[in-house]
Amino acid sequence: MFKPVNRYILIEMTQAEPEGENSLIVLPEDYKKPEPTHASALVVCAAEDVRFAISEGERIVIDRSMIEEISVDGTIYNVILDNYVVAIV
Repeated sequence: MFKPVNRYILIEMTQAEPEGENSLIVLPEDYKKPEPTHASALVVCAAEDVRFAISEGERIVIDRSMIEEISVDGTIYNVILDNYVVAIV
């Protein structure tokens, strides 16, 4: 069991709906559309000392660049500090 501490929140990223690829402009095959600065995530678990009330299953908006990937025993966990949460949706 992975239980975050020190103001960390364990999150699960929500998948954005894929947009249609109907473009009249030919782009290189390795071109990637820039990702937005912020993303939506689901709260899996939060440390007891998080500075605001948050519950498991709530959706939050976060600064995508501040997500930390932690690998423990072959499992990858995504965590973020509470000060990078922009909104609770």
